[in-house]
Amino acid sequence: MRTWLTILALIYIAGCSASRPDDVRVVMTTSLGVIELQLYPDSAPITAGNFLQLVDGMYLDGAAFYRTVSPENDNGSPLISVIQGGLGDAEGPFPPIAHKTTALTGLPHLDGSISMARVAVGTASTEFFICIGDQPALDFGAMRNKDGQGFAVFGRVVAGMDVVQAIHQSRADQATDEPSLRNQMLNEPVAIISLRRL
Repeated sequence: MRTWLTILALIYIAGCSASRPDDVRVVMTTSLGVIELQLYPDSAPITAGNFLQLVDGMYLDGAAFYRTVSPENDNGSPLISVIQGGLGDAEGPFPPIAHKTTALTGLPHLDGSISMARVAVGTASTEFFICIGDQPALDFGAMRNKDGQGFAVFGRVVAGMDVVQAIHQSRADQATDEPSLRNQMLNEPVAIISLRRL
């Protein structure tokens, strides 16, 4: 009986991690190496659709990863581990998108998840982050963001977590006037050379 339960559990896990027919793969080439992403337009149509518009229009070619957050330099609570990238202060080519919480999509912030950065609800545009380790503090109902709405996952890293780790461990003590970003801004931002669908 125990053997059958083990087999069924393995089949379930494999099914959860396998690609679904509507998933989209994107290759992100950075100055430190390649990161391959699997996006979920079926589960997160607005958020993944926004990112794919940026990819297809080549708007993120020349963008950068510019921020790294870890328990050692985090100025917020609860502590998190992520790297953040995008166009930075540059204005995005499209209006901000509606916020679709993890409760609506069923996509929690797990190791390698890619999610949209935001300030208030409905302000996400071009900025995104990748989780290093599971980050439940970023899910709906958690209080990393005081509104309790969390952030919006739309995919995950399927190859290149070594590159993500290298970015995460990059030197980050560039001067900033924003206290919440102290010791998080990369001295040398990691260039996003290109993003292309597979």
